[in-house]
Amino acid sequence: MKLVKRKTKLFAAGLLVITAAVVTIYPFYNVNRVSANPHIPVVAPPVLSVPAQTQKIEVVFVLDTTSSMSGLIQAAKEKIWSIASTMASAQSAPEIKMGLVAFRDKGDAYVTKVIDLSSDLDSMYVQLMDFDAAGGGDTPESVNQGLYDAVHRVTWSQGQDFYKVVFLVGDAPPHMDYQDDVKYPDIIKAAHQKGIVINAIQCGEAKATQQSWQRIAQLGQGDYFQVGQSGNAVALKTPFDKNLADLSKKLDDTRLYYGDAKEKASKKKKLEAADKLHTLSSVESRARRATFNASKSGKTNLLGKGELVDEIASGRVDLVDIEKDKLPAALQTMAPDAQQAFIAETAQQRKELTQEIQQLAKQRNTYIKKQLNEKGGASDSLDEKIFSAVRDQAAKKGLRYDADLATY
Repeated sequence: MKLVKRKTKLFAAGLLVITAAVVTIYPFYNVNRVSANPHIPVVAPPVLSVPAQTQKIEVVFVLDTTSSMSGLIQAAKEKIWSIASTMASAQSAPEIKMGLVAFRDKGDAYVTKVIDLSSDLDSMYVQLMDFDAAGGGDTPESVNQGLYDAVHRVTWSQGQDFYKVVFLVGDAPPHMDYQDDVKYPDIIKAAHQKGIVINAIQCGEAKATQQSWQRIAQLGQGDYFQVGQSGNAVALKTPFDKNLADLSKKLDDTRLYYGDAKEKASKKKKLEAADKLHTLSSVESRARRATFNASKSGKTNLLGKGELVDEIASGRVDLVDIEKDKLPAALQTMAPDAQQAFIAETAQQRKELTQEIQQLAKQRNTYIKKQLNEKGGASDSLDEKIFSAVRDQAAKKGLRYDADLATY
């Protein structure tokens, strides 16, 4: 009897040891299975964090460039940077791409000209600077072709997750009698499939245009606005503009590009675009550009890809891994220590310039808003109408804007 009891105790002890081992090992072995025994915990596999998807805004302006639109075209040249800054003020600092379709009519110098979507707003802007109002003289215009090219010839992002929007701007109705045109109702159906919202901004008060523009906005699930012939854009000078324009040039001068001959040639064009706008655009426009470039969204426009200082400072690239002939010419004759010191100094200078621009930009915007409040506000301006459309429509894609963050 004693022997039986002893064996029973040994068996029980052994069973406890085995059970403990199973309890310890089984959860790790069974991480992808549901346990049949509620007393045995199942350890879930580790959850890998996935970086949040960068939010995007893609906006294309479809702009009538006939003679009657000269005032609005000039306003667009002045205001494109403040429009970009306003879009950049979303809480998530979205990636911003802009494009342009200029249209006139058959028999004019061109029917349409397309500037594709790009985050390199400098290059887009200097092409906009070359547009002048000419042709026209009669109505209607080739609105249908302008919309068609915006939907079908522009390189939009795939999918429905991003805010993709067209602003049609003009003062004349579309030709509906051109047999070879795709008419705007069918174009807008294609826009829906691509997730593109279409807004219509009418310049002037022509009744025929109003009817067409309202219909286009309704079908395009967008907004209809009416502004004066010149656009009613906010155009105020401030005591901060000259300083901001000068700082913008200094910030540009901190850029150093590297790469093979083809990559350097591409970046040379970007630098030439910046030189052109510094030479030919107004002080106020350059101040607005400075404000945008100093924002999180504007960094892409400022630097583009392959900018040496940013890539070294961020740790994405190691200087020792770059072949000598791919370095900027100014660095090729330097010793390695001198190269590192030069890059560090330039990075610090860029940081200080950016901070100074941001501070001045806040003061500038405060100054303008005070002036506008004294004049009764800017609710009828092109700036506010575009901002109100962006704020409401982008919210459907998860972008949030404070009501008073419009930038001028």
